[in-house]
Formats: sequence, structure tokens, C-alpha cells
Amino acid sequence: MSNIIWKIKTFDEFTVPELYSVLKARIDVFVVEQNCPYPDLDDYDQKAVHIWAEENGEVLANCRIFDKGIKYPEASIGRVLTTEKARGKRLGKQLIQYALDAIEARFHTSEVRISAQDYLLKFYGEFGFKDTGKKYLEDDIPHTEMFYSKK
Repeated sequence: MSNIIWKIKTFDEFTVPELYSVLKARIDVFVVEQNCPYPDLDDYDQKAVHIWAEENGEVLANCRIFDKGIKYPEASIGRVLTTEKARGKRLGKQLIQYALDAIEARFHTSEVRISAQDYLLKFYGEFGFKDTGKKYLEDDIPHTEMFYSKK
């Protein structure tokens, strides 16, 4: 039986152990696993709402969402990850759905812009995100800007 717990908190609502676990998961995936040294602590965590799944205090999936006007004119989702041990359990799909639902509930919008790693374009496309045609390298990893709107 699964003991996965989903949490959603602002930066100020984090406990110290929760913050540590989220940052550890981000560094494990984005810096170590993807072999990409980059400044993960970008001063946006304080402006984000954080959504994550954990089991026994260990983060399995995580993202952060932003209101309109912080990263883009629209709301946005970023730092989306599923840890290696949690892959194949559909947590990523649950995470994105929770993120879209939270954006609508908290920020009263269904317009969302993201910067997606190119290997995940099909994954985001399954939720209705569309390729805007804007492609670029971010920390030497190919990315594409994508847009979602419920309308």
C-alpha cells in the first residue's frame, strides 16, 4: 500500500525538513542526474507555491507554480521533477494536474506558460500545452516555451 502524501505550501509555510527535502530532490535531479551545474536557488522560491508528493519524508515529485506577472505575463509552472525511484508511477501526471488545478483555484486563471525540456514536449502536450515555437538552450539543455489555456 502506498503512503504517498501530496502537499501544497507557500515558501513561508515550509517546515525546515520539508524545504530541505524539496531542495535535495531538485539538486539530485537537475544538478546531479542531469549533470547540469546551475544556480537552483534563484530567489523565486519565495514567490512560488510549491506542490510535492512525499513518502516517509522523502520528496518523490515536485514543482512550483507562480501567479501571473512573476515569470511570465501568465501563470507558470516550473522546476517540475519526479525522482528516479518514483518514475513510472504516474506521479508526474498527477503533479501537473494538481498544478493546473491549483493555478485555477489560487490565481483565478487557466492561462499557463512554461519552459519545457524538449524531451517532455509530448508529456506536456497530453495536458493541452501547445508549442509556441520559441526554442532555446537553458543551462545547455534544449527547451521550448509552451502555452496552455482551458478556453
